[in-house]
Amino acid sequence: MEKKKLLCKMGALMSLLFMSLSALSQSKVVSGKITGAENQPLPNVSVQIKGTTKGTQSDLNGLYRIEVPSASSVLVFSAVGFARQELPVGSGTTLDVTMQLSSSSLEGVVVVGYGTQKRKEVTAAVATVKSEDFNQGGVRSPLDLIQGKVAGLSLTRTNGNNPNSGVSIQLRGVTSLTGSIAPLIVIDGIPGGNLDLLQMDDIESFDVLKDGSAAAIYGTRANGGVIIITTKKGKAGDPRYEYNTYVQRELIDKKPEILSPEEYIEMPKAVDLNDRTDIYAMLIDKQNISQYHNFSASGGTAKSNYRASLYFRDANGIAIRNTKREYGGRLNINQRGLQDKLTLQVNLAANFNKADLLGGSSGDFEQAVQRNPTAPVFNQDGTYLETNAFNNYNPIARLHQELSEREQQTFSGDARLTLEIIKGLKVSAFGAMVRDGWNDRQYRLKASRSSMQSYNGGGYAYKGNQQDMSRTFETIAEYSRAVAVDHVMGLIGGYSYQYNSVETFSVSNNGFLTDVFQDWNMGNGTAIRNTLLPAPGISSFKEDNTLIAFFGRLNYAFRGKYLAQFILRREGSSRFGANNKWGNFPAVSAGWVISDESFMKDIRQIDNLKLRIGYGVTGNQGIPNYQSLVTLSTGGNYIQNGVWMQTFGPSRNPNPDLRWEKKKELNVGIDFALLNNRLGGAIDLYSRKTEDLLYSYNAPQPPYILTTLYTNVGSISNKGIELTLSAVPIRNNNFSWNVDATWNYQKNKMSSLSNQFYKVDRLEFGGLPSPGNLGNAIRVFEGGPIGDFWGYRFAGFDDQGKWIFYKKDGAKAGAGAMSDDDRVVIGNGIPKYMVSLTNQFKYKNFDLTLFFRGKLGYDLLNTKEMYFGNINWSPNNMLRTVLSKHAQLNESPQYSNYYLEPGGFIKLDNVTLGYTVKLKTSYIRNLYLYVTGRNLITFTRYNGLDPELEDTGFTTGIDNRGFYPRTKSLAAGLRVGF
Repeated sequence: MEKKKLLCKMGALMSLLFMSLSALSQSKVVSGKITGAENQPLPNVSVQIKGTTKGTQSDLNGLYRIEVPSASSVLVFSAVGFARQELPVGSGTTLDVTMQLSSSSLEGVVVVGYGTQKRKEVTAAVATVKSEDFNQGGVRSPLDLIQGKVAGLSLTRTNGNNPNSGVSIQLRGVTSLTGSIAPLIVIDGIPGGNLDLLQMDDIESFDVLKDGSAAAIYGTRANGGVIIITTKKGKAGDPRYEYNTYVQRELIDKKPEILSPEEYIEMPKAVDLNDRTDIYAMLIDKQNISQYHNFSASGGTAKSNYRASLYFRDANGIAIRNTKREYGGRLNINQRGLQDKLTLQVNLAANFNKADLLGGSSGDFEQAVQRNPTAPVFNQDGTYLETNAFNNYNPIARLHQELSEREQQTFSGDARLTLEIIKGLKVSAFGAMVRDGWNDRQYRLKASRSSMQSYNGGGYAYKGNQQDMSRTFETIAEYSRAVAVDHVMGLIGGYSYQYNSVETFSVSNNGFLTDVFQDWNMGNGTAIRNTLLPAPGISSFKEDNTLIAFFGRLNYAFRGKYLAQFILRREGSSRFGANNKWGNFPAVSAGWVISDESFMKDIRQIDNLKLRIGYGVTGNQGIPNYQSLVTLSTGGNYIQNGVWMQTFGPSRNPNPDLRWEKKKELNVGIDFALLNNRLGGAIDLYSRKTEDLLYSYNAPQPPYILTTLYTNVGSISNKGIELTLSAVPIRNNNFSWNVDATWNYQKNKMSSLSNQFYKVDRLEFGGLPSPGNLGNAIRVFEGGPIGDFWGYRFAGFDDQGKWIFYKKDGAKAGAGAMSDDDRVVIGNGIPKYMVSLTNQFKYKNFDLTLFFRGKLGYDLLNTKEMYFGNINWSPNNMLRTVLSKHAQLNESPQYSNYYLEPGGFIKLDNVTLGYTVKLKTSYIRNLYLYVTGRNLITFTRYNGLDPELEDTGFTTGIDNRGFYPRTKSLAAGLRVGF
């Protein structure tokens, strides 16, 4: 009986245990909210079931939902900048998580050359800008996203928001006389990646390698620094869809104030043609609207995932006939196999665009200032009226009688295969190809001014195409190991090969007797048979270059607080002489995490304090091809036996000793985080010297055949300080205020220009336009600063309104008595300081961003005032300042400090107001609405249209006579996730 009772109890116990196990084994859905330490919702947090490949991500409101196999499952929560957490599911269905910040976000990943590092381990000067910190609103270039965000990085749109113009880029000052000064662009591992393949919503981050110890891994292309762009990739989780769009409108920021027709006809030499025409207004597209659409899909498992995006952008400039329409897509595929030991990553991208290049000409808007305001656009017979004053043409006629278009197609494909051979040892192979090709077409009607003046009233047609190809192959071995806990080492070694080629073809003809075919019947031009017309043109060209490198990097950390990095790249380039094909580019840097020392433990206000010091050598091979070789060019023709023969001759002297420019740079920096990570930043001091500058010098004859030789002689030095700050003054449940600021100071000097063989007294830049033969505005002397304006010192006007200047000895004289020796330094066109300030406020579902940036401590030469503000410019029209500021002047323009003005400015460059819509639906994950205004207010003492002018290279600080209108922009956008 007792036995029977025992069996019954055991049976009941087994049944209970079985039921419990069954309950535990049943799958269920777990959901929750993920927040930060201040109870702020955290989007894009990875949520993965431990031990499986299944996972998801939190949405914009920090919410997640995932099906787990059982109550015993463990969820792993991870996000960049936050400590990883593993939490058991348990019996409930709700699991809320509060993520804790890593110390100063030191666990965040920084992309460096050929790999990544944790922020805490970085020993060089590297700046990172993530997608959440990008500038908002419509952008013309991907680099607009980080304008003002990186201390020391100058990004300037010299043609404003012209959709067909580029961006001038310079990091930490000018580094070359004739070579490339822009940083190397690396997109997903492709050196020299094409920016046309990037859209704002496809970019994950920018990492800027600023100093030599960081950039040396890229050797001969890194003198100007390196900008590494990482695109968004596929992630494990349920399928996700994103749609981002905006519409944008451009508005004139400031227009030139010219004489009204009534004021004009009172001027000497004025010609009243009895009309009232505002050419400037006719050149403006008052209905311009730009739009952008980007749709992306992503998903998959930890073993295999993807991200694909499609986009369309229609950019309409403020000027008529000034557009760019583009569409394309990007695809990323990631796959793991062989028990996660083999990974494959594939990226494909394409861009197709068509641009109207005719409008937006700076010369058109120059005409808008100087054209006779009483002149009609049309003659009485309906033809266009051309005025005959100096430098005149009818811009409206040009825009209606000419055509200039470009169709461009850009493709990129790359694949990376990585195999983990043993624990800690990986080898990878990377291949990429980028193809960029475009077709240009131009036509000028028979009735156009160009055809009438140059082609005897026959039409003119041109076609041209170009194809750029880049092929890259790299293989890398990477090994990392921890020894006895205290020692951690990482070693990378690799081989790199890159081949670039350019092919061009063009043909032109004129004397077309009909405009019907435009440029689609090139053989129809009569210039083929009519020797009285300019000869038709035909040309073709090809050039190429090869770059081969071997590189390595060793990282070492002792107890996580003593850090060191060593880099060596040996590189060879076909661009240099036979005696200097190869060069070595070493770098070394070290870091000391002071805050991890025992003597710092009691200083609770300091969360992180790291000292960095680095030294590196980089090169510059950004020069034209074949400069070290003798190349042939065509000469005259001669008759031999009744047949015309073509002559050829050398076009340059050979230089087998031609070598790359080298930059040697020392950088000392401090990273810090204080007050529980509420205040952080970095301070960097750098000193760099670029040696062996390439320039064309006078060559002795003999032994050389030609008069000049392209060779290495001079040197440039740059010094500066950079400061980056981030602060969180306020953060609570409903409100937060974040502040980011940058500041930098730079000083440039031309250390040397000559040696014992080749000598130059000075270099001159910035040639001033006609009339007046005023020469060059900028001079550079050995030992002197870069960017100096050299001109006369203004001393006033005499009773007849004639110029009076100070001579070199201090005496006063008129313009006719001045000589070149009387020119002195009158200003400098390079900003000494650059600053930016971002304030971001969040209140419940609202957010507001105010972004200020500026450049200070430089001068601008106002050539618009120099020419258009002079009464002698009549019978052309003039600026209204001839009646006020320049009323006393009655002599032709002269270049002096009279036309120099302070150029410093601060702009309220971006204001964005956004609202996050809370939706209770399983179909829409997030919905965000925003409005953005850009370039809204400018604080400056400069009287010209815009103080933000070219400040890269050697031609700096000159406000040219022609211009593209500067604009404000207003945009309204939407981001929605499904």
